[in-house]
Amino acid sequence: MNPKVDFYFNKGNKWQAEIEQLRTIVLDCMLSEELKWGVPCYTFQKSNIVLIHVFKEYCAFLFFKGALLHDAEGILVQQTENVQSARQIRFTGVQQIVAMEAILKAYIYEAIEVEKAGLKVELKKTTEFAMPEEFQHKLTETPALKTAFEALTPGRQRAYLLHFSAPKQAKTREARIEKCKAQILDGKGLDD
Repeated sequence: MNPKVDFYFNKGNKWQAEIEQLRTIVLDCMLSEELKWGVPCYTFQKSNIVLIHVFKEYCAFLFFKGALLHDAEGILVQQTENVQSARQIRFTGVQQIVAMEAILKAYIYEAIEVEKAGLKVELKKTTEFAMPEEFQHKLTETPALKTAFEALTPGRQRAYLLHFSAPKQAKTREARIEKCKAQILDGKGLDD
């Protein structure tokens, strides 16, 4: 146990008993406990394996390379269609966690083996993400914008493409593109 992480388990939130049970299980697997992104993160030789986090409707284990796990029990959840690597196991009660302890440990040990083997998730290339028609039009009519967009890191490009593609209405997509043009021209990402 890492005392820096204790505060997370002492918040008195809705999922208190559940996350304490998850902590016990993961610490039994001999991983190091750290605080990353404000949540308990469990590592093997400094590589992230799993973290514990809470939501309104559930608490969860999040496996960083969950897409590489075999998921023999069919319990891993992809949070959204755009999450490429991570997978969750969601919980809504302590009894559920207690009943699944052996399975959860098996998933943790498999995740450690994935890390030991040096396996990597094959991420989609930026060119495989949908290019909204409105943005493609804007890139064609403004060469400086096209040059600036292509100079961004692949992660920043993907963030913009996902942001521009999300709205259902063309008007909203165009407004988002217009709002972000200056930021792209300045070489900045969506959240910079």
